[in-house]
Amino acid sequence: MKGMETDRFRMLMMKALDGELAGSEHSEFDNYLRDEECQQEWIAFRKVKEATMDLKLSEAAPEVWDGYWKGVYNRTERGIAWLLFTAGALLLLGYGAVEFVEKLWLDTQAPLIVKIGIFTLAGGSFLLLFSVIRERWFTSRHDKYKKVQR
Repeated sequence: MKGMETDRFRMLMMKALDGELAGSEHSEFDNYLRDEECQQEWIAFRKVKEATMDLKLSEAAPEVWDGYWKGVYNRTERGIAWLLFTAGALLLLGYGAVEFVEKLWLDTQAPLIVKIGIFTLAGGSFLLLFSVIRERWFTSRHDKYKKVQR
């Protein structure tokens, strides 16, 4: 088989594996399968697909996760990761907010009602977010089931 034909066969084979062959492509693909080499390649790829479709990740038992989270290193690592992630996100969000406010405030083309609406929306969103965080923090401190293990 020549290079162009091989490329075409492989493209059709990938479509066939995914079940995406269109009308005339079925007969074209079947013609390629008359060739012994193409048929062997098709069988090999089908076996690979069947093998990968049968793969499943096994879930760890809850006791394994409990043991994992009891480790100081694991908790520290996750805590530091969340701290860095939060700090980076706050830094970028703060910078973006300052830039946005500065550009909007200095924009003479934007109507005043749009500016007021955007600032009111942003203020309300910030206040709602602060309220939800404060409520979560308050309830977590007074949760009587906090130390219950599953």
